Amino acid sequence: MTAVEPRTEAEQRALDAVDIDAIVDDLRELVAIPSVGGSTAEHDGQQWCADRLSALGHRVDHWRIDVRELAEHPDFPGQEAHRDEAYGCVGVSGEGDPALVFCGHTDVVPPGDLDRWPNRDPYSLRIADGIAAGRGTCDMKGGVVAFLGALTALRDAGVELARPVAVHAVVAEEDGGLGAFATLQRGHRGEACVIAEPTQNTIVAANGGSLTFRLEIPGQSTHGSTRYRGVNALDKLAELLPVLRELETRRNVDPDPLVEHLEIPYPLSVGTARVGDWASTVPDLAVAEGRYGVRLGESVEQAKTEFAAAVAEACAADPWLAEHPVRVTWPGGIFASGRFPEGHPLLEETREAIVAAGGPVPEVVGAPYGSDLRQYAATGMPTLQYGPGDVRYAHADDEHVSIADLEQCARTFALLAIRRCGIA
Repeated sequence: MTAVEPRTEAEQRALDAVDIDAIVDDLRELVAIPSVGGSTAEHDGQQWCADRLSALGHRVDHWRIDVRELAEHPDFPGQEAHRDEAYGCVGVSGEGDPALVFCGHTDVVPPGDLDRWPNRDPYSLRIADGIAAGRGTCDMKGGVVAFLGALTALRDAGVELARPVAVHAVVAEEDGGLGAFATLQRGHRGEACVIAEPTQNTIVAANGGSLTFRLEIPGQSTHGSTRYRGVNALDKLAELLPVLRELETRRNVDPDPLVEHLEIPYPLSVGTARVGDWASTVPDLAVAEGRYGVRLGESVEQAKTEFAAAVAEACAADPWLAEHPVRVTWPGGIFASGRFPEGHPLLEETREAIVAAGGPVPEVVGAPYGSDLRQYAATGMPTLQYGPGDVRYAHADDEHVSIADLEQCARTFALLAIRRCGIA
């Protein structure tokens, strides 16, 4: 079990200065910005962060990202929402290289059916029974306001860090991660990074990746009254579904220990299917898109190759598809897998800070979803995830975060910043 390190006088001052009411007020303001990926409000969320960091006295780099130019980079992570421009935002607390980076994304997914939200309003924070609810509270504006609350507490407690701490506020995480990519391409770095994604009292030390696939399944059209003359593309799609399920089963045999607690570490699912344009016509094309998990330690190209081989094998066994094979393409975001390096002290430092801040000893796990962790890890920056909320409520119409969790994370972040950066 992690020992509870005695708090120093400066650490206690910082903990006492954590103002949960002010953190909730910040959350209310940030949730009120409907920063859906690809919308102009995505820019407004970044402006809010830039203003907040400036008020903290940070050196702020708030710049326009040239998305078209960035898209020409061979490692561009892709995007699913349309953007002609985006904005980056980095705040640094002092001069020199940051000893610690806090990272969080300000974009959110669309709210879906508004009738499923109280008062048809996803963007008004609702507080009841110690819970803060609204779009983005869990994923992941709660994490953003928690680390901003921690840095505010350090300022209010008069704690001056010996080395800088940085905040990276990024966009487009939900559909690929171009915001983090642009931030890293601009040269912003640090010795180690904590991403405040919702982790439900655990530390996430690895992410499986994910890819968006598209299957174009050909058929042969004819009048519905003579359907036997045609080939129904929907039927051929239905024949592929068991093949994809078997592929998922095969890829989840003997998973990495960090993700073996998950029911399905590397899920594969079909999310959309479009077929036909007339009720009495046998459809000549079915288009299915879905999500395909990338295993820890597996390259994106390896994952794509195994998927394509499974589809090709299924086509070869079908007389029609053998002559008219399914086309496989990869639109949208590219989430590689990523993991925290074994032996780096940030993990134990984070665990100790959690306990010293009053939390339980956290389990260290891997997660089945892609995130910006893999981009920071790819630069050689040790990166893990710890933040308020339960990912099961991300993207949901009951999205929420507990206020106690917000406070615990803010307290943890304050201690972690002191212990990693030192006191001047």
